Amino acid sequence: MSAEGGTKAIVAALAANLGIAASKMVAFVFTGSSSMLAESIHSMADSGNQGLLLLGGKRSRRERTQQHQFGYGRERYFYAFVVAVVLFTVGAVFSLYEGYHKISHPEEVKAPGWAFGVLIAAIIMEIFSFRTAIVESNRVRGDQSWWAFIRRAKAPELPVVLLEDLAALVGLFLALFGVSMAVATGDGVWDGIGTVAIGVLLAVVATILAIETKSLLIGEGVTPEHEREIIDALESVEQVDHLIHLRTEYLGPDELLIAAKIAVNHDDTAADVARGIDAAEAKIRAQFPEAKLIYLEPALDEAPRKTVTGAVPPQLEKD
Repeated sequence: MSAEGGTKAIVAALAANLGIAASKMVAFVFTGSSSMLAESIHSMADSGNQGLLLLGGKRSRRERTQQHQFGYGRERYFYAFVVAVVLFTVGAVFSLYEGYHKISHPEEVKAPGWAFGVLIAAIIMEIFSFRTAIVESNRVRGDQSWWAFIRRAKAPELPVVLLEDLAALVGLFLALFGVSMAVATGDGVWDGIGTVAIGVLLAVVATILAIETKSLLIGEGVTPEHEREIIDALESVEQVDHLIHLRTEYLGPDELLIAAKIAVNHDDTAADVARGIDAAEAKIRAQFPEAKLIYLEPALDEAPRKTVTGAVPPQLEKD
């Protein structure tokens, strides 16, 4: 469901941004407003970003090869990271440069009616896109806060679209503020200030996206709560005495790798151990359908039984 919802949100954002980018560029031609130019470049960058997310989703579904034996699931993480880079370099850097230029060499905003009309229309279209992203995210967010959802989501598309749409909405209001102040005061510096504010906003959002997608690209495991559930499933099998150690990693949003070493009774036959491993895998997959790869290594362990949570120490959690 996360993949389907992510695609729907991406398509909605792409359709909105293409229309918004064209209208903003027309408004820039008539007004000469740097805020309108910055917003137009922002929307064009967003449109390209949504194209990259769709491309990443398509490429991630390729069959595994001899060279890439765990498949291409991380393609979605890679293209989400590229989105963050594009948003920063194209959106933020250009807006900051254009804003600095307009503050240094202010110009009067011409034909402000075009700017106001386009910005109001763009806000309406962006609200539609943002609402779609919120609805699709709520289908998979559960009881998590929005910040926790953005940080913990393993499918990158919805968090990326959410942050992009939020930045776009705030950026539109900043552009509206800059143009309004420039028209009201007759001072084009305000237009440049609005443009710089848009650049700072995009830089912040791009940084957040880069940090989150980098962590996914490197490789993240399950949450401590889910890890506890996996351990309970393993240790509930009769042939498993206890867990020795456990490692998990998402190879892609819909593909989880689980590797564990389990202690078995030294009196069990090979057939008993094999049945126990099959039962353990079935229990895990019943709770985690995305656990496509499960590797369980049986071992004899004469050490006293002890609780093994396998949880990652706090200092090693994602910053």
